[in-house]
Amino acid sequence: MEQIDTLKNGYKIIQDTEGFMFGIDAVLLTDFVSGCIKAQDRIIDLGTGNGIIPLLLSAKNNPNGNSSTKNLITGLEIQQGAAELATRSVELNGLQNKITIINGDLTKTDDFAGKYGLAKHGFEIVTCNPPYSVVESGKQNPKDEKAIARHEVLCTLEDVVAAADFLLKPHGKFLMIHRPYRLAEIFGALYHHHLEPKRMRLVSPFAGEEPNLVLLEARKNAKPRLKLEPELAVYERAGEYTEEVKAIYSNFK
Repeated sequence: MEQIDTLKNGYKIIQDTEGFMFGIDAVLLTDFVSGCIKAQDRIIDLGTGNGIIPLLLSAKNNPNGNSSTKNLITGLEIQQGAAELATRSVELNGLQNKITIINGDLTKTDDFAGKYGLAKHGFEIVTCNPPYSVVESGKQNPKDEKAIARHEVLCTLEDVVAAADFLLKPHGKFLMIHRPYRLAEIFGALYHHHLEPKRMRLVSPFAGEEPNLVLLEARKNAKPRLKLEPELAVYERAGEYTEEVKAIYSNFK
C-alpha cells in the first residue's frame, strides 16, 4: 500500500507502507550534509531508496522553493520498485530539473559512465545511508526490500566506499551514517580508498547512553585531522525528542 507524506515547503514523498520507509537516520544525515554544500556542488546519493535524501536536501538547500537553485542531485538505487517510487516523487514535486533518479547497481563502477551517465570523479559530494548489518548466512531474503535496506545483501561497506571513491572529485566529500561498532571497518575502507575522515558525530538514544549511530564526513586526498563534534542525544524522554532533534526536524517538515 502506498501513502504520500509531506515534507518541508510542501514537498511530498510516496512511500510503500509494506516496504522500507524512511526514518530519523535520513533526516540526521541530511542535516549533517547540508551545512557543507556549496553553490553548484553536484551531489549523488548512493542507495537512495525512495529518494528521501535527495528530496530532503532539495528542501533544505532551497527554502523558498526556487527551482533555479544550482545544486543538481542524483539518486542511485538498485531496486526497481524503490527507484520508481523515487522517480514518481520527484515528478510529483516538479523537481525533474533538480533531481535525477537512476535504477542502477552501485557495485558496478565499470558501468557508471557508459550505462548510467555517471562520470568518474564527477561529483563534489557523495552521500549514503547504507545497510548497517553484515549478512548472516541463510537469514536474509535477497528479494526482501527491508532485508536489502538493513543488511549487506546487494552491497557491502567496501562496495559503497569504492563507489564513492570512483565518483568523487579530488577533495570531494563523502558523508554517511552507520553504526559505531563498525567504525574500525569504516576507517579501514576509507583509508584504502584515499578518503580521510574529517568530521564525526556520535548519536545516542538518550544523553549518557552508548551511541548507536555515527555521522561521518571523509574527504578525498585530504590531510589527516579528525574533528569530533558534540554528541547528539535523540530523546529527552521516551517518545519525546530533544530540543536539538526537534530543531533539525523543523527544517524538513
